[in-house]
Amino acid sequence: MNFQRAIIATTLFATSLALPNFVQAQPISVDFKGYQAKNGITIRQNGTQLLATWPMDKGEYGVLSLDLKPDAPLISELGIATSAKGKTTPILQNVNPTTVLTVGTRNLADPAGWVAFFDDPPKRPYQAYRATLSKSSVRVESQGQHSTIIISGLTAGPFSGDWRFTLYPGTRLIHAQAVVSTQRDASAIVYDTGLSSAAPTWSSVAYMDNNDRWQRTGNSDAATPVAVRYRAIMGQSSGGTVAVFPPPHSYFYPLDYADNFKFAWQGRGFRDLVSESGFGIRQSLEGDRRHVPWVNAPPGTVQKLGVFYLLSRGNPEQTLGEVRRYTNDDRFPKLDGYRTFSSHYHVEHSLDFAAQQKAQNTTGVPRGLEEPGFVKNFKSRGLDIVHLAEFHVGWSQDMRNKRIEWLKLMHDECARLSDANFLLLPGEEPNEHLGGHWLSFFPKPVYWTFTRGAQQPFVEEVAGYGKVYHVGNSTDVLNLMKAEKGLMWTAHPRIKGSREQPDSYKDTDFFKSEQFLGGAWKAMPSDLSKPQLGTRVLDLEDDMANWGLRKYILGEVDVFKINPDSELYAHMNVNYLKIKQIPRFGDGWQSVVDALHKGQYFVTTGEVLIPSFSIGGKESGETLRVAGPRTAVQANLQWTFPLNFAEIISGDGAKVYRQRVDLSDTRAFSKRTLKVNADLSNRTWARLEVWDMAGNGAFTQPVWLTK
Repeated sequence: MNFQRAIIATTLFATSLALPNFVQAQPISVDFKGYQAKNGITIRQNGTQLLATWPMDKGEYGVLSLDLKPDAPLISELGIATSAKGKTTPILQNVNPTTVLTVGTRNLADPAGWVAFFDDPPKRPYQAYRATLSKSSVRVESQGQHSTIIISGLTAGPFSGDWRFTLYPGTRLIHAQAVVSTQRDASAIVYDTGLSSAAPTWSSVAYMDNNDRWQRTGNSDAATPVAVRYRAIMGQSSGGTVAVFPPPHSYFYPLDYADNFKFAWQGRGFRDLVSESGFGIRQSLEGDRRHVPWVNAPPGTVQKLGVFYLLSRGNPEQTLGEVRRYTNDDRFPKLDGYRTFSSHYHVEHSLDFAAQQKAQNTTGVPRGLEEPGFVKNFKSRGLDIVHLAEFHVGWSQDMRNKRIEWLKLMHDECARLSDANFLLLPGEEPNEHLGGHWLSFFPKPVYWTFTRGAQQPFVEEVAGYGKVYHVGNSTDVLNLMKAEKGLMWTAHPRIKGSREQPDSYKDTDFFKSEQFLGGAWKAMPSDLSKPQLGTRVLDLEDDMANWGLRKYILGEVDVFKINPDSELYAHMNVNYLKIKQIPRFGDGWQSVVDALHKGQYFVTTGEVLIPSFSIGGKESGETLRVAGPRTAVQANLQWTFPLNFAEIISGDGAKVYRQRVDLSDTRAFSKRTLKVNADLSNRTWARLEVWDMAGNGAFTQPVWLTK
């Protein structure tokens, strides 16, 4: 049953009341009080036109010309000039930024409330609205390196606000945003956006498809969702190319499956709301048809529905190359002294392997699994070490009876698929005996069962396997971890199957032990009003530190089946472990466990890196004796998108303190040594977060403080 009831607007821009023939509407007077002409960005008004230019590259200036007449397309020209006042080569003309906002409901009767994953707004009534803009007022504001044009009068159903264009010197980017809020409670949203025109000036729409082949279409095709690489779609004219692409991570609400659900669109008649021809980005309303939580939009929050336009004189192939720079080609870059570690993947390779052996009547490696698709994808993302979470399908009695055989298959396959440059590690999300969901991690293959009979020993020797542990309660779990130098942590804490964990067991022996690392971080739930991702778990890190426990947060991905064409990067984060080399499977991976246990790593979405970090000369996981009211915090940073801010977070065992450092003066693709003096007297811990203007970021583990 389709509950959608589309609210169709006849045009993107609301027209003003008709005036007598002898009266002409006065042009809007742009408010420039907050604008500073610096960094090469020039914005000026000429009647009903607002012209902005900014330096993009050597000998190239971006040009954004806006038409402030109420019934005209908002963007009269997107182009490139050789100087701030030089002649413009137009790329696109007379186009509208087009946004469709789909508004559903969050089930606040569920105990999870806003911290929801097991919720399905598309299964309840929802409505889609094409945003309209009345151009009621315009102002220009500058902050740091960038300047923003703000046009008020934007409405989309129960949401209202303004439209914004932010320009960054030294980049080819225009950051376009519908900035809206509502007083309606229990709203869950998704948005589609792009560029449209009744008389398109682009000759073709181009994109790289999911098979790495270039596709081109004309202007008259019916609107179609398309699967694209790097989340980008482009309009090309004789003057160049404009790429449209989303923030690489924050645009995507969490799902179990990271499939490419055709996150771009092109053509005429998009969603039966956009009659013009256009191209842009879109969300799948149904997602993977499991749990589809969409995006939180609590009443009064300011939701920033963003997209990027990238201007280039080049062809689509060259333009996509510029887009790819911002995500390092969807790879986590190499960093001296670190190795990338990613955790929590339910690929179920062991079960697939056994099923294919049976189907193909073989005892060897089944055809098609010589190098599985998920391994190819991991290597393409620049991952050095991957920790699996196998057997997350529920243990039937038959599987429990053969558990040791299944573990051996997992161990053998991880060994086979590992090499000198890639380490695939066995792991599970056992979810037994502790409460909620948790992950296990050992420094070598370990055999253990979930049950222990009344007369059964804790550990015994079994021919062909060696030591086999029998675990019947939380004490046995802790003893197993101690015996094998393993780690465990809460999977997706405070959400999903761990909604009450680790809080419910924070006073237990196993949680207080050194074997319990802490929790895992992922960007869920989604809320576009926040400038950072995953505050649910960042807050947990602060709480655990204030509980007086030295616990850490590692990044997790928590997705299921992965293929070479999956849109994995959008859902990913990674841990940069401070280890010298990738261990060989046969030698064990104690160095990986040790780096996690000692907090010697940082977590990132990939676009922001923290190669070094210290407080008073002590690195994350170490202890500093604070000598006075001013302590030096230092970090080496590197990034792709311009940065937004850094934050030094600290606590005293009761309260959390935040010292924000404005980084809006940064430019794209750069480095900086951040040096800040912080008052950390009477604090017991401190850590660092860094976020860019696209919502990407990185954070360290705490430095522990004493007097």
